[in-house]
Amino acid sequence: MAISRERKEELVSQYVEQLRQSEGVLVTDYRGLTVADMEALRRTLRKNDVAFRVVKNRLFALALGQVGLPMPAEWMDGPIAVAFCHGDMPAAVKVFTEAARDSEFLALRGGMMEARILSAEQVKMLAHLPSREVLLAQVLGTIQAPAAQVTGVVASGIRQVLNVLQAYVDKLGGAAPEPQAA
Repeated sequence: MAISRERKEELVSQYVEQLRQSEGVLVTDYRGLTVADMEALRRTLRKNDVAFRVVKNRLFALALGQVGLPMPAEWMDGPIAVAFCHGDMPAAVKVFTEAARDSEFLALRGGMMEARILSAEQVKMLAHLPSREVLLAQVLGTIQAPAAQVTGVVASGIRQVLNVLQAYVDKLGGAAPEPQAA
């Protein structure tokens, strides 16, 4: 069944909007997936702020042209589905690769991140990166380490002075002297 020109223009504008909002895009081959499998995958990806859509190749190519993004021609061969990653790209790739491991019909063709084309192997390497929160925690720990070390050094100096004073008090008889009345 043919799609009307208005519907095609609407689809292109939707693709353009998704591309502009996305941190990255995954291009996949979905042939053989059942409708139930596809819906389960969409639900799982949606939890990670990923929109997974079957796209019309020619219309998607038009949208890519409007946004100014290149796409290898071999990725556009045959039916494709595109995952538009709006949030953390490594987390989305991790979820997608787990789903692809469970399904023999879902295959990753490649991806784009910040207008750079990534091969399927490069995209899979993203799945091994720690999440954004873990990376931020590591950076914060690295920044905070010198301050914690300085605090420890200062505290140990004060602790040594207090230990000397406590030893002196213990030497005098264990009791602090009474203040004398004037």
